[in-house]
Amino acid sequence: MARGKKKTRVGVVVSDKMDKTVVVSVTQIIRHPKYKKPIKRLSKFKAHDEGNRCRIGDKVLIIETRPLSRTKRWRVSKILERKVAVEEQIPEELSQEGGNVT
Repeated sequence: MARGKKKTRVGVVVSDKMDKTVVVSVTQIIRHPKYKKPIKRLSKFKAHDEGNRCRIGDKVLIIETRPLSRTKRWRVSKILERKVAVEEQIPEELSQEGGNVT
């Protein structure tokens, strides 16, 4: 008997605080059945990240897998896009005045 295709989802990592586990937020836009207004639906999945490679803000592809723990049934297949780290630049006048803002 052939098994069905595994489900895949594309989402954004919202938490990477656990060891080898990330929380991925998947957003889908559905149309309300009666009023036909587009509605955003948000689902969060815990996914296995074997190498702890994912960081918050990364766009990832997750794939359905066998149960790995009580709440973990997804695995990170690949990182589609890394979040670009924005470095905060201190304005020159603030660094010269010692940080006082008037």
